[in-house]
Amino acid sequence: MSSDLAPRSSTAPVVADDDNRYKAVQAKLDKLGKAMDDAVLELEALQRDMKANATHTEGVAGDIENADLDAKFVAVTNEVAVALGGAAVEVKNLGATAEEVVDLTYQAKRTHSKLYGALDDIRSNRREKTPRPGFFNR
Repeated sequence: MSSDLAPRSSTAPVVADDDNRYKAVQAKLDKLGKAMDDAVLELEALQRDMKANATHTEGVAGDIENADLDAKFVAVTNEVAVALGGAAVEVKNLGATAEEVVDLTYQAKRTHSKLYGALDDIRSNRREKTPRPGFFNR
């Protein structure tokens, strides 16, 4: 059982800037995909911990009831257990959404590579300077 909500990895945030060069976009998509992969793992661990805490809290409610304490403490503890269980379900749903984002990120990276990779190879291997894309759009 853990109540540690601090991130477990040291993944730096993905920088959103106006650098739209091919290699920069590929690097950003790769970094986003890796950050989301880490988030999925952290959400899975959080969901397991919350589910374990909910189960433990149910046991505590039973112990309180068996100790013949005030019934309001049993009710409140059971409500906490139910809330933890519900939160664990929502964290699981969030994890599924994060996995979907991971898949879409890598799909976007592959599509970007398919559309612009050959053009970048051509532009990168030229000795002559050429206008940047959009230069003539004035």
